[in-house]
Amino acid sequence: MILIVDDKQENLISLRSFLEHNDFEVEEASSGEEALKKVLKTVYSLIILDVQMPGMDGFEVAETVLDYSKAKDTPILFLSAVNIDKEFITRGYRAGGVDYITKPFDPDILLLKVKTFKRLFEQTNELKKVQKTLKKEIEARKELEKKKDEFISIASHELKTPLTSIRGYVQLLERLIQRKGDEELTPYIQKVSQQINKLGDLVSDLLDISKMESGKMKFDIRPFSFEDMLNNAIDNIQQVYPEYEIKRIGSVNTMYLGDEMRIEQVLINYLTNGVKYSPENKTLEVETIIEDNFLEVRVRDYGIGISQELQEQLFEKFFRVEETSHRFQGLGIGLFICQEIIERHGGKCSVESTLGEGSTFIFTLPMKTIN
Repeated sequence: MILIVDDKQENLISLRSFLEHNDFEVEEASSGEEALKKVLKTVYSLIILDVQMPGMDGFEVAETVLDYSKAKDTPILFLSAVNIDKEFITRGYRAGGVDYITKPFDPDILLLKVKTFKRLFEQTNELKKVQKTLKKEIEARKELEKKKDEFISIASHELKTPLTSIRGYVQLLERLIQRKGDEELTPYIQKVSQQINKLGDLVSDLLDISKMESGKMKFDIRPFSFEDMLNNAIDNIQQVYPEYEIKRIGSVNTMYLGDEMRIEQVLINYLTNGVKYSPENKTLEVETIIEDNFLEVRVRDYGIGISQELQEQLFEKFFRVEETSHRFQGLGIGLFICQEIIERHGGKCSVESTLGEGSTFIFTLPMKTIN
């Protein structure tokens, strides 16, 4: 359902006719106050909002709507024929609008954007439902500690369905953009792609846990260049997060006997966590030390840090720091997998951290080298 808000009846009639002709369900409001009453009762997939209205203007309506928890994810599209200067457009985005269209508008472009925002809202709701279901399942499994393989199968199936749907829609958007030449939609495609990657990583992590606990995870032990592995992992993270500086300290010019892919997985997880928990200071350090026949890798960030009492729990399965769970999403399984991988190589994982100053995640391996 789409809500259109305009104080001019002729505008409501015209826009409603246009949308209904294109098979959208529509409700209308002739003032900001009436729109807010409707938002309290109904969840809309899109709000198309006129800027200049008596009483509450469109910006005030948008800010109020986004403060309401049930409507905070509803996309708001501003539509104006009067306030078309840059300052008003900027204010529209600051008020929480996803787009600002000035009149007269191209009907094809408006239709494309309405379809896009509506579909993205629906996809977001699908993802939330899946995540909510998944979290409930995880809590139940933590209590019961059984039927893990069945849980993984169900979770994977539930996650693959929205993934397939989102991938198909991304492809459709790409074709539409090529046809219309509307590059404004690119950020929304990137957001969808990020969700696909997050869910894909989650499925992989869940499958890793299942294999580990069932004893079915196999390790490909063979000689590899430890230095090359480190450089490859750092290059991968650097490409994904070019705004971060990753400093390299020390070197390991030796062939190591182990599973290169799994050890690289641990390093990438450490680096990704460093990025995730240091949004302000964009510097990471990767240090390698060989001492007493052990090889140590230390990944340091200068982010939010971890309190002393919580550090011992970080590598436990499904552990999340409650104070940061509302800011940083995750299910608390990445570090558990890292610890399992390193322990199966005869090593151990650890952390050193000071709250507010940053963290150093460490893994230590016995020196199994090939000369």
